[in-house]
Amino acid sequence: MSNAPKTYPRPLSPHLQIYKLPLTGAIMSIMHRFTGIALYFGILVLTVWLFALASSPECFAQIQHFMGSLLGRLMLFGWTFCIFYHLCNGIRHLVWDVGKGFKLNEVDDSGGMVMVGSVLLTALAWLLAYALYNPSAWQTL
Repeated sequence: MSNAPKTYPRPLSPHLQIYKLPLTGAIMSIMHRFTGIALYFGILVLTVWLFALASSPECFAQIQHFMGSLLGRLMLFGWTFCIFYHLCNGIRHLVWDVGKGFKLNEVDDSGGMVMVGSVLLTALAWLLAYALYNPSAWQTL
C-alpha cells in the first residue's frame, strides 16, 4: 500500500449543462464569428444578384421574386442584423485597442450596448427601407 492520499475522480472540465457561458466573453465572440461567416455568404448572394442583374431580365426577375419571398426577406433581415452587429462590435474593439473599457462592468455594459445598438439599427434600417419603398403607407399613420 502506498501512503498517497486517496483521490476522487473529478471532471476535467465543467459539464455543458452546468457551465454558463458569459455574455460578454464567449457568446459575443461566437456571435462575432458567426456574423462574419453570415456576411461572407451574404456577399455571395449579393454577387449572384449582381450577375442576375447583368445577365437577363428573366434571371433578375427570378432572383427578385426569391428575395421578395418570406425566406428571402428573412435572409435579408438577418444579413442586415449581421452587418450592424459586426459594425458595432468592431467599434467596441477599436475602443479596446486604445486601452479603454477593460473594467468588468464596462465590458458588460459595452456588450449590452452592442446588442441593443445592433437591434435598433436593424429596425431603423428596415423602417427606413419600407418608408422609402412605400411612402404612401406612412401617410395613413
